[in-house]
Amino acid sequence: MVQRTVHPVVKGFFMLLLILWGISVLYPLLWTFLDSLKDNQQFYFNMPWALPELPLQWSNFSYVWNNYNFGSYFFNSILVTTGGTLLGLVLASMTAYTIGRYTFFGSKALFLIYISSMMVPFSLALIPLFFLMNDLGLTNKPLGLIIVYASNTLAFGIFVLIGFFKTLPKELEEAAAIDGAGYFGTFFRVMLPLSRSGLISVGIINVLDIWNEFIVGTILVNDPSKYTLPIGLAAMQVEMQYKTEWGPLFAGLLFTIVPVLIVYMFAQRHIVSGLVAGAVK
Repeated sequence: MVQRTVHPVVKGFFMLLLILWGISVLYPLLWTFLDSLKDNQQFYFNMPWALPELPLQWSNFSYVWNNYNFGSYFFNSILVTTGGTLLGLVLASMTAYTIGRYTFFGSKALFLIYISSMMVPFSLALIPLFFLMNDLGLTNKPLGLIIVYASNTLAFGIFVLIGFFKTLPKELEEAAAIDGAGYFGTFFRVMLPLSRSGLISVGIINVLDIWNEFIVGTILVNDPSKYTLPIGLAAMQVEMQYKTEWGPLFAGLLFTIVPVLIVYMFAQRHIVSGLVAGAVK
C-alpha cells in the first residue's frame, strides 16, 4: 500500500486555518469570562474588550446565584435534561431495535416516517403542541418538558442506533432464547450493552440540545420557579429594565455555558467514534 505524504506548505496552511478557527471559537468564551469579572463602571468608562481591573468582581457569580434564582434554574435544567435524555434513549433504542432486527408489515414505512420528521421545522408544531400540553395539564411542569424533549430526540436517536442493531449477530438472540431470555431480556441484557458507543453518542448530543433549548421552554413554562437556565437568563435581562448589570449578566451566561463545555470536553471522543461507527455499519 502506497502511503501519500502531504506537502509541508499544504500542511502548514491547514494548521494555520485550524489555529485561526480555534482562536475564533475560544476568544468569545474568554471575553465572556473576563467581562463577568467587571463592574458596570468598567463597561461604561473603559473599552468593552479591555481587561478587567483589580479587584476582580468574583462576587458577580454569587450575586447572580442568590438574587436571580439561578440555583433553581440550574436544578430545573439538570432535571429536564436528565429526564429527557434518558427517556429519549430508552424509546429510541427500543424502536431502533424493533425496526432494525425484525421485518414486519410497514416497518420500512415507519422508519421513513421517523427520518422524514427530521426535515420538518419544529416551529410548525409549536401552537398545536401548546394546546395539547395544556389540555393534558402538563404546562408549567418539568414532566411536560421531559416528554416533549424526549419525543423531539427520537428521530435522530433511531437514525443512529438502527445501524448498530442491524449488524449484531443473530446468533446472540438465538443463544439468549436458548438460555430462556424473552424479548425484553434479550434486548436489555444482550443487545443494548453491545450498542453502548452509539447510546453514549446519542445521549451526549441530546444533552447538549436539551440543555440549550429555549423556544419550547418559553411556550410551555411561564412560572418563574420552573424556568430552566436559558429562560432564566433571558428573564434576568428583561428584569434589568433601567440599568443593565453587565458583569452579573455575563456571570449568568457562564453558568449556562460551562456545564455543556465540560460534558463535551470529556465526551467528544465518544461522540465522534459512535457516530462514525453507526454510519459505517
